[in-house]
Amino acid sequence: MILDSFDSIIEKKGRVHLTGVGGVSMSALAEMLLSMGACVSGTDREDSEVLKRLKSLGADIRVGHSPEAVEGASVLVRTAAVHDDNPEIIRAKELRIPVLERSYAWGVIMRRYEHVLCISGTHGKTTTTSMAAHIAVNAGIDPSVMVGGSLPLIGGGTLRIGKRNLFIAEACEYCNSFLNFYPTVAVILNIEPDHLDFFKDIDSIISSFRKFAMLTPENGVVVVNADDKNAMRAVEGIPRRIITFGLSENAEIRAEAISEQNGYFSFDVLQGGKKYSSVTLSVPGRHNMINALACAAACCHAKIPGQVFASGLSEFFGAGRRFERKGKVNGALLVDDYAHHPSEMRATLDAAFSMGYSRVICLFQPHTYTRTKAFMNEFAKELKRCDLVYLLDIYAAREQPDGVTSSELLASKIENAVYCPDFETAVRKIRENAREGDIILSMGAGSVSKVPDLLLSR
Repeated sequence: MILDSFDSIIEKKGRVHLTGVGGVSMSALAEMLLSMGACVSGTDREDSEVLKRLKSLGADIRVGHSPEAVEGASVLVRTAAVHDDNPEIIRAKELRIPVLERSYAWGVIMRRYEHVLCISGTHGKTTTTSMAAHIAVNAGIDPSVMVGGSLPLIGGGTLRIGKRNLFIAEACEYCNSFLNFYPTVAVILNIEPDHLDFFKDIDSIISSFRKFAMLTPENGVVVVNADDKNAMRAVEGIPRRIITFGLSENAEIRAEAISEQNGYFSFDVLQGGKKYSSVTLSVPGRHNMINALACAAACCHAKIPGQVFASGLSEFFGAGRRFERKGKVNGALLVDDYAHHPSEMRATLDAAFSMGYSRVICLFQPHTYTRTKAFMNEFAKELKRCDLVYLLDIYAAREQPDGVTSSELLASKIENAVYCPDFETAVRKIRENAREGDIILSMGAGSVSKVPDLLLSR
């Protein structure tokens, strides 16, 4: 019922206020609402280029949160990072202004599209969503796209506004956000333990993904990784059309004739045993072959020709912070990557090691105390593979220190690791040790993304 009322607010040009409008998903939401003719206002703690852009598009934007900002609004949309003690949330409740999570708002928008492709999974969402966007644009479909990282295809942004035929969206499981979406095709790339500050255990995560799959209509489709046991558990027995993809022979969409050169994969895509396409990827790593197969499954369902699929993929050179080449430091290649889970780190490191560099140097910033505590040994195992490791303090995000878990503790488990208390120390040590022939990986989901620019500016 509240979704219908939100839709009505948009149509009647009631004011939609976004608290935390500077975030990736929230700024994209604001831009989408503006394109629909909605009246939009928003606030964020700090000014930014994002806020300036939204102002130029016609949004009423203020820096800083205040009770007055929500007065006169028809609805308030919040991010998960905005808590109940925020002055705007408090004032909205006093004025009985409805308060919605951003995922509800995206759900309303999705209902306006004929086809909605939602891509979920513990890992690979941003890359696979970006791949799908490239393929759709290459096919002349003119999709709308919402992605969690910057994509060169859409001017380095996170939103593309196209026709109302196809919406391609990254679907995150954290706080069950994706359960507010309306997929006609739901993709499940993989399911692993993560976000254990919200989910109780792996069973609760699988249950959430199962509910996500069931959001598809009866004539919808669920695309699932045949090689991932948890993903297959999530869809077991559900009354929906299932299309499997993967490397195993029982997958409906699978790869054959696989070859690899310096980390880049070429392969044939088979659909039901028959050749659908031949692909050469422009992004490194075996994990990207799996991501491409997920896209192939969706494309086969949509009856996109194999040559169009292959052409779109060949033009995909990556999304922001997904094995993003930043430049060179002392002749060493500097790559920035979002990896913050052991499986993501493994995939990124596998790609780096397959590229033939003499040494792999890693700068890693763990993300949240709960994740670092849960995966301490797994992080150590992956980082031990590197020739040199530099560890920044844990990026707390929404959490408080637990008094035990720390990057220093993680460093103590890795023989070749050095704890760096600040960016300056990390920059200095990397510049002292990097040399031509090395590859430097800057990894993590927090403020570590600022370090590559610091390294390249000196």
